This record gives sequence, C-alpha cells and structure tokens, in this order.
Amino acid sequence: MNIDQILDHIYILPEASKNSLKEHITEISYPKGFCLMEADKIIPYVYFIRKGIARAYATTSENDITFWFGSEGQTVISMKSYVEDKPGYESIELLEDCDLYRIETEELRKLFHEDIHIANWGRKLAETEMIKSEELIISRQFKTSLERYKDLLTYQSELLKRVQLGYIASYLGITQVSLSRIRAEIR
Repeated sequence: MNIDQILDHIYILPEASKNSLKEHITEISYPKGFCLMEADKIIPYVYFIRKGIARAYATTSENDITFWFGSEGQTVISMKSYVEDKPGYESIELLEDCDLYRIETEELRKLFHEDIHIANWGRKLAETEMIKSEELIISRQFKTSLERYKDLLTYQSELLKRVQLGYIASYLGITQVSLSRIRAEIR
C-alpha cells in the first residue's frame, strides 16, 4: 500500500495538507524479528505498514501475550507515547521483513497546530485506534474462543498463512492445543 492510500484511508485531506504531511514522512525497512517498539519506552514515531506484518505484545513473568497484529496499510503506534508522551505498555516485533512509513510524533504535533485539516486527520487516527482497542476488549470479554477464531477467519484470514500458530493462540487468549481443537472442529 502506498502512503497516499494509507493517509486517505484514515481521513481524506485536501491535497496541500496531504503534501505537507507527506513532506515529514520517510520510508524505512527493517528485517523480520526487529523490535520496532519496546515496552516502557517513549516511542517518538508513528509508523504505517507499507509491506509486512507486525505484532504487539506484553510480557508477563510466564510468557508474551500477543494482543494485536498489523499488516499492510495499518498504523503502528504506541497510543500512550502518542497522546501523553509517556512510555508505552507494548512491544512491537516485526514478523516479516517490513517496509514502513514513519513520521516523528513531534513533527506531527507541530503540523496539528499549523493545519486544521491535519489536526482533524490526527483526531480520526486516534479515534480509529481507540475503536480497535475497544473492539479487542469487548471480544475478549464477551465472545467465546470459537467466536474469536471465526472473527479472525472473517476479518483477518491472511494471518493464518503469515503468522505462527503460537502467536495466533496467544492473540485469541487460548492455548495452542485449544486452537488445534477449534481448527479441527471447523474443518
């Protein structure tokens, strides 16, 4: 996905505003396994995935818990760093070689003050990320593991081809054994 498609998907900007925003965006690449963001650190960037896939996870004393996957066109952001300029909760690891677009959060904040259209774009970005978090919480609280797996099949089926099953099981909040049972049941 190119940067114009990604920006437009969040909020359609007037051409001059979009060009102003794009002047501050750089393209970078990192290899599979790279830790793009570390928990307990302030992340001074917002990323958009041009190509590849990433996962967000939190580490407990026993294991890592995956709670988000991002692929082409999606935003990679630590909302705590973005909104409050404080260390984030999550670590983000690249599961494939990734091409990303990156903008410094501080530059983005300056643009918010200079251009109301970019400020509205930033508001829509935050609203979209908030809704994703809300949907995740509701799914975990009110849906069965089978329902969560069916949602994954419906809305993110490409993950099953690109992500190891251990991460999928963690994302669904179940063991790999339970995931195998659910997959067998659906076949």
